[in-house]
Amino acid sequence: MSKFITRSGLLISVSLLALALTGCGTTRRIDSQVQSIHANVLGAGPLAGARYRFERLPSQINNPAAGLAEQQAQAALASVGLARDDAGAQLSIQVNARATSYIADPWGRPVLGIGMNGYGGHSVGVGFGMRFPPPTHYQYEVSIVMRDLRSAQVVYETQAVHNGPWADANQIFPVLMQAALQGFPNPPATSRQVNIDIPR
Repeated sequence: MSKFITRSGLLISVSLLALALTGCGTTRRIDSQVQSIHANVLGAGPLAGARYRFERLPSQINNPAAGLAEQQAQAALASVGLARDDAGAQLSIQVNARATSYIADPWGRPVLGIGMNGYGGHSVGVGFGMRFPPPTHYQYEVSIVMRDLRSAQVVYETQAVHNGPWADANQIFPVLMQAALQGFPNPPATSRQVNIDIPR
């Protein structure tokens, strides 16, 4: 009888562990470092519920990536109550999205001595636990700048940065837009980490 109970308990434990691992495997966490600033500009209208239009820098005008970044930002802007209205806009919004790759150590930190993306040099020091070739990681960064059209002053600025091993930028950029706007229009005064889970 004790053997049966022990085996049953073991089977239940294994089943629960498998279920837990399956649940963990269905999502992944995008952790972003976010910094937001709300500028109290005299004469600027309220940000909550404002109407906006997108504004591009000269370098963005003929860049297809700029249009994609705006599309990805639009859903996040709508989720905080902002509505796109090119004709009746109160705000102009500039969106930037950038991705770079780098060689990482086993802890995901950039390895110095790699001749790519700013990590100059000619050799790689391989230490204990280091995979060879070292894995590629990616840094994703988005920024959103809001300008009051009446005063021409910047009234809100926010950015979010994520580092990780995934190369699917089209999945990650919309999440970073959402993270960057967390707390809008009155964000925390300090930088913070924002975690958002998405399906794998």
